[in-house]
This record gives sequence, C-alpha cells and structure tokens, in this order.
Amino acid sequence: MLRSILLYGLLLFALTAQADAEPYNRVDFQVDVSREISNDLLTTNMSVEFQDKQPARVAQHLNASLNAALQKAAAYGTVKTTSGSQNTYPVYGKSNQIDAWRGHGEIRIESRDFKAAGELIMQLQSMLQLSDVQFGIAPDTRANVESTLVTEAIKAFQNRADAIRLALGAKTYKIVYLSINNGGMSPHPIAMLRGAAVAQTAMPAPEFASGETRITVQINGTIEIQ
Repeated sequence: MLRSILLYGLLLFALTAQADAEPYNRVDFQVDVSREISNDLLTTNMSVEFQDKQPARVAQHLNASLNAALQKAAAYGTVKTTSGSQNTYPVYGKSNQIDAWRGHGEIRIESRDFKAAGELIMQLQSMLQLSDVQFGIAPDTRANVESTLVTEAIKAFQNRADAIRLALGAKTYKIVYLSINNGGMSPHPIAMLRGAAVAQTAMPAPEFASGETRITVQINGTIEIQ
C-alpha cells in the first residue's frame, strides 16, 4: 500500500513538472526598421570589340586597347579599375567556314567619387564602349547602417513586447526566441546617366543621379508573458 502511494506521488509530481515546463502565454511577432541611404558606390563595365581574319591581330588589338585604358585610369587615384573578361571566338560564314575572329574585352570601374569616375569614362569612351552603370551601397557604409538599425530594431522589439505585456495585463515577460535578419536591401530604380551618348567631338563628362537604397532590418521573436 505504501509503495503504491509513493509511486502515485512520483507520477503526480512528474506530470506537474511536465505541465509547468510546457510553454504558455507565448506571443510571436516581428518588427521592421528601415532607412533610405543615398547610393555611394558606382560600378560600370567598359568594353572593346574587334574583328579580323587573324586571331593574333584580334588579341593584339584587344590587349593594346585595354592596356591603354588601364594606363589612363591609373591617373585617377579615387577610381578602382580592374581587368574584366576577355575572349575571342570564330565568326562563321554561309559555308559554315570560319570567315573571321571576333574578340571582346572589358575593364571594370568602381568608385565613390562620381565626378572622377565620370571624367575617366569620358576619357575612355574614345576607345571603349560603356556597357552599363550601376549604383549601390559600399560594404562599409552598409555595415555601419545595419549596426545602427539592429540597435533600433531591438529597441522597437522591446517596446512592442512591453505593449503586448500591458495589453494582456501581465507583470513581466521573457524572450524565448529572437532572430535578426539584416539582409533586406531594396534599390530604387532612379539612378540615371546623362551625357554619355553625346558625339565624341563634344563629349561632356557624364553626370550621375545615383538614387537611394532602402536598407531593412527585421526581428522575429517570441516572448512569454508572466
């Protein structure tokens, strides 16, 4: 009889402990904070193409053009210029025979100094074609903004948790789960390039309107009110 009572007591204690350990009064929610940041990094590719019967002359022309471009770019200390892709491929005629060889080479331009980049592009357009211009946020700028937004998002999460606690008449709360996502970037498609298509005889330096990017930090979490 005593043994049965002890077993019953242990079973009741285990069930009570299990019930106490089960989650209760938990609320899931998320907060978002965003900021519009002016794009501070310009990247573009400039390319050259050449066709000839001899592949060696194609390669020679590409190398000469790209090397000359890199030499001009070296005078712009605030502009980073690197070699891009370079390839040569056959051009086939009607008889499916190789009629010529065509080569394509690129350089990549990257800078925060839009004025200097525009001047360099103007200089290079006499020998290279401007492929595209893109604007974005520099890595260190993004990191600094995201650090600030994380702090703001955590504060917003705490304020929301307090509001939930008060609305439900609880005394306090504890954070059960917290996830921070700082990968949100939405570039606004308003970046513009002006003056790049003017005839070379009267070519001005391109003017840029870089636009803005929205950076967002999101926090998903669970609180348990008590």
